[in-house]
Amino acid sequence: MRFGFVGVMGVFACLLVFQMAGAQSPGPYHKLTAEEFYGVPEIANNDVVAHTNCFIDFQYRAQSDRNGVYHLTSDIKLVFNNKKSWIDRKQVLSPAHLEQILNHEQGHYTLAYLEQQELIRAVNKTRFDANYDHEAASLFDRVHEKYKQLSLDYDDDTDHMRNHQQQHSWDEYFKKQLAYKPVGDIVWR
Repeated sequence: MRFGFVGVMGVFACLLVFQMAGAQSPGPYHKLTAEEFYGVPEIANNDVVAHTNCFIDFQYRAQSDRNGVYHLTSDIKLVFNNKKSWIDRKQVLSPAHLEQILNHEQGHYTLAYLEQQELIRAVNKTRFDANYDHEAASLFDRVHEKYKQLSLDYDDDTDHMRNHQQQHSWDEYFKKQLAYKPVGDIVWR
């Protein structure tokens, strides 16, 4: 299963796709750089300066015990898709402006990362029954909707980074959330 989480400066979109495929893991959370945004800017909307494309890649195996309880062995990865992530450099006014753009996009990436971490914890502590496929999908839908709304709130509150005071408040929120130790990996495509 692949659960999408896409942050856009000016627009927000979410995509839910199912996939049973492998992915390579480069390691833990990290700070985004402008060079990692390989995608071609979408020029249809001049209000959009950057787009961050992340999704959750979920794979699992189910195993039951004698009591009919199923335990999932899962692999839940955050995938940053740099071919679909972009910055419209024509709209970047200065190096300081680029830093603001990257900081805002980092927030969308951080929300996707926090979603991945919450999913890992939730799957690890949940006891599933024979209907584990449906139960796992429901669990992911619940967590995904939470982070979809957080991303919408993030863009609304910060006015897509233009409200510097609110951006700073969210940056502080992210720092506190990231202080908790991570449990999963990230994939770069």
